[in-house]
Amino acid sequence: MILPGLSRPVGTIWCIGRNYAEHAKELGNEVPAAPVVFLKPASSLLLDGGVLRLPADSRRVDHEVELVVAAGQSLMMAAGIDFTARDLQEADKKKGLPWTSAKGRPGFAAVGNFIPLALPSELELSVDGAVRQRGTTWDMIFSVEKIIEHLDSTYGLSEGDLIFTGTPAGVAPVAAGSRVEALLNGGESRLRLTVGG
Repeated sequence: MILPGLSRPVGTIWCIGRNYAEHAKELGNEVPAAPVVFLKPASSLLLDGGVLRLPADSRRVDHEVELVVAAGQSLMMAAGIDFTARDLQEADKKKGLPWTSAKGRPGFAAVGNFIPLALPSELELSVDGAVRQRGTTWDMIFSVEKIIEHLDSTYGLSEGDLIFTGTPAGVAPVAAGSRVEALLNGGESRLRLTVGG
């Protein structure tokens, strides 16, 4: 799949957890000393105007607005939402299991249009017109540069890979029928979704 604003198909979808101190605190997690990395499958991608289908086996799916960076010679960025089945994640964490079941469902890696990377950037997410999350990349624990360096030196980045860089505080559940909007820099990149049943 080639996303709007990009010239290459999507490769690996990398995600960084707990990259904003206030978000780590709101979930009762320690602030990490190194980037917390997890993956999402390509089947989890959802584009602007799409419909998020809530999984039948979860009773709580949270929104997490994020800056998404596309790797390549010229770095690009977009507004994104990392959706998380929070109840499934908590159950898996207690068992010491990976987060894939909670993070990798269809539509759980939503992205808007890509534009050239420009930092710092501001993020905002609203549900039914009410703002729930606001943040700036200034507040990241690990900068975009450090995230890219870590991923490339540890795993190897390829052109077309996407990087979800973490979410600021304010995550909350979404419900069927809700309209969710994520903005990057006031709308230079925009992502609008409807939550289905």
